[in-house]
Amino acid sequence: MATSNQNLSDYDLSPVEGAERMRVGIAVSEWNSEITNNLLQGAREALLKMGVLEENIVVRHAPGSFELPLVAEWLIEGAGSDGVVALGSVIQGETRHFEFVCNATAQGIMQVGIKHSAPVIFGVLTDDNIEQARARSGGKHGNKGVECAVAAVKMIALKWE
Repeated sequence: MATSNQNLSDYDLSPVEGAERMRVGIAVSEWNSEITNNLLQGAREALLKMGVLEENIVVRHAPGSFELPLVAEWLIEGAGSDGVVALGSVIQGETRHFEFVCNATAQGIMQVGIKHSAPVIFGVLTDDNIEQARARSGGKHGNKGVECAVAAVKMIALKWE
């Protein structure tokens, strides 16, 4: 495995110029909350380290990952977010449900970003088992929430250039 024993969340969390003016939404799934709460914590901490003000971080919970695109839409339209981090966890089961949820969620998140010309970052873990999800939500492979927060701040800054 290419990620074996590697922290994938080793990013520069130095403050970013203008981050204090950014309003960042976080759409987070309640499903697999052990995993998504860790992703949320990582994303929030990374945003703060990069200079986003606590009062400019807007968190909204969705029942599951499938609902994340609509929550992202609301965060941009209703909450005035400059960008959104969409966090979820879908773990492979015995049926094709996994494929449908993952594909629809990814497509929906992409469509919201394009529609609003705003970064909507895909932070949905799509793992084969709970151990892989734990490893990517604060475990030995880091925290995907951190990676997504960094991407959101960098994309907002890029748009503002």
